[in-house]
Amino acid sequence: MALIVFVCVFTSALLTMFLRAMLPHHHLSQDTKDVVNLSMGLIATMAALVLGLLTASAKTSFDQANSGIQQSASNLIQLDHILARYGPETKAIRDRLRRLVAIRINQLWPEECSPSEKLETPEEKVGVEGVVAEGKEGEIIEDAIRKLSPQNEAQREFQSRALQFMRDLAGTRWLLFVEALNPMPKPFIVVLVFWLCLLFAGFGLYAPRNATVSVSFLLCAVAVSSAIFLIMEMNQAFEGLIKVSSGPLRYALLRLGQ
Repeated sequence: MALIVFVCVFTSALLTMFLRAMLPHHHLSQDTKDVVNLSMGLIATMAALVLGLLTASAKTSFDQANSGIQQSASNLIQLDHILARYGPETKAIRDRLRRLVAIRINQLWPEECSPSEKLETPEEKVGVEGVVAEGKEGEIIEDAIRKLSPQNEAQREFQSRALQFMRDLAGTRWLLFVEALNPMPKPFIVVLVFWLCLLFAGFGLYAPRNATVSVSFLLCAVAVSSAIFLIMEMNQAFEGLIKVSSGPLRYALLRLGQ
């Protein structure tokens, strides 16, 4: 997408630079130039607003995904600690909890997992099937917690808190899945690229044909396309070069069972 934007805007500027020689002389008067500059100023303002809106939306989506991972890691560590305080009869549940974390890591960051890690979760699937598989594992853990038989008030409190943490983890799981599937609004991108092409075309219409101007347009096109690249990257929080770190969940995986 960023490459397409770069080609479109840079070509628009170069094309109008070469078409300038074909225009009648009165189309290049100062009055005409002033009107074109005013039009380009309006388009530049609208493009800046849309670009800012898309950047803010992508950043918000990325921050929510990152916050969800951190919150999940914190909840998992606290849940494991509560189960440990409940008593030794929760060891099987804690082992399944580690398996649940491994499934989530494999689901969200499959490219970071070693072959041995993937062998630990052979039922791993990608997309909604993987989320459903993880959800079933969570339901098994939740049912096991419900089947515990508290012998005193402290154990009843631990059981209640553990169930609340499981509900929170289930909600975060689906939130992360929705964030991962959150598509960038295509009409916004199409309209923005169209405006940018018009803007660069207006710049090239009255620009002199020399190497300095061409390099300036080239650098501007790179800047604009890189902004689109950052927006697309942040909108896909678990893919690409800019993605949410798996560090919090991996840290939680190391702490579980201790």
